[in-house]
Amino acid sequence: MALVLHLLACIFGTGAWVAINGLWVELPLIVNDLPEGWYLPSYLTILIQMANIGPLFVTLMHKLKPGRLNEVAVIYSIISLGIVALFLLAFFWKQTTWIAGQLHSTGFMVLTFFLSLVDCTSSVTFLPFMMQLQPKYMTTYFIGEGLSGLIPGLLSLIQGVGMMNCVNVTQNENTTQDWLNVTGSGHYIETQYLQANFSIQVFLFLLTIMMAFCLVAFFFLTRLSQKASINTDLLQSMDTLNSYSPTDVNQSCNMGPSEMSKNSEGTHSTGSFPDPENNTVMYSYGHYALIYLLTGWVNCLTNGVLPSIQTYSCMPYGNLAYHLAAALGSMANPLACLIAMFLPCRSLVSLVLWSLIGTGFGAYNMMTAVMSPCPILQGTNWGVALIVISWVLFIGTLSYVKVMIGVILRSQSHSALVWCGAMVQFGSMIGALVMFPLVNVYGFFRTADLCNMNCPS
Repeated sequence: MALVLHLLACIFGTGAWVAINGLWVELPLIVNDLPEGWYLPSYLTILIQMANIGPLFVTLMHKLKPGRLNEVAVIYSIISLGIVALFLLAFFWKQTTWIAGQLHSTGFMVLTFFLSLVDCTSSVTFLPFMMQLQPKYMTTYFIGEGLSGLIPGLLSLIQGVGMMNCVNVTQNENTTQDWLNVTGSGHYIETQYLQANFSIQVFLFLLTIMMAFCLVAFFFLTRLSQKASINTDLLQSMDTLNSYSPTDVNQSCNMGPSEMSKNSEGTHSTGSFPDPENNTVMYSYGHYALIYLLTGWVNCLTNGVLPSIQTYSCMPYGNLAYHLAAALGSMANPLACLIAMFLPCRSLVSLVLWSLIGTGFGAYNMMTAVMSPCPILQGTNWGVALIVISWVLFIGTLSYVKVMIGVILRSQSHSALVWCGAMVQFGSMIGALVMFPLVNVYGFFRTADLCNMNCPS
């Protein structure tokens, strides 16, 4: 039963952000067919932030009318909505409409909004639902959430997203190519992307199947978790009764409330189903403020700030560096969850330290993005190795912090996890809103063209 629940929790976690993560990794192909071109990521960022009305509604309901919102029904609704939206997106992602004299990809944007609504709302519903299970399944859920980024990334690598060649093209005499690297009379180097191994529609169908697996996993999870909870309570009760001798029973009748509590804790800790959360640590308001501040900061970096500049940070070092950073970074997330399962660290001081270390790696990544298209150590193996390692450690360390924060708050209360999900979305929103004008309005970052780079040696 425990193994089955671990598997179901992992599959359930993959549905948290698989839709939006999948669209992000597929953008290099999608932008070639939609009228917005490379401005599309900025629209996608705004749509995701608009979708925060979902977690805002859920959080307000828990605050103003606690117990009135049926959490299981909400999860069923948003997963079903995600399946329908992804299925329709596979057919209508190319649909365009003339709005205010300009052609816009309305099919893609409308359906992406609903997918964003699904994924954003999962932050304040999936995590609190895991409160119904034993604490050990929380880490498994985070592993699944990490796989929601890893699996689409691996699919995009198999698909061949972003693979390109530098082609020597004959220059047209009637046009000027001042911005190109002209290699000779009438010739210049052009970047040409290779044909993908399978279409965008097939990729979207695969994401739909993953969401369907999430729905099936949740269906069985709700039922098996109830049976497991009943069996656990019965076995623990039997262990408690069997551990008492007649003398113990007589003595327990004469115990005061505090003594009874101490005896119960001692017996419970030696039962067949030990609960590591028995001796729950009580946190002060200052500790809670620190935990939620860390939650907002870590998600601001990992979900808002750094993803928006990864191409600027990695592409100057080559196509291989970019794909290695993306793929290995996706693997670092579930790996960090596994480490948290076997080597948990609940010390707030240690979590602050790990957050600072992860922030340091993020600062290096940001520095290379600011220096794009000519960052330090460009054109060297050391530069490629450092940027890949920096991205992997940035994602890995902060993913470990996120998992341990979830485990800590799991030991507190259901509402603590609801507010954790709200802070995840708030931090992500702040990061995205800060980076949007820097990237799309003020043009603070410059894209590297691998085939036409003129950097000083």
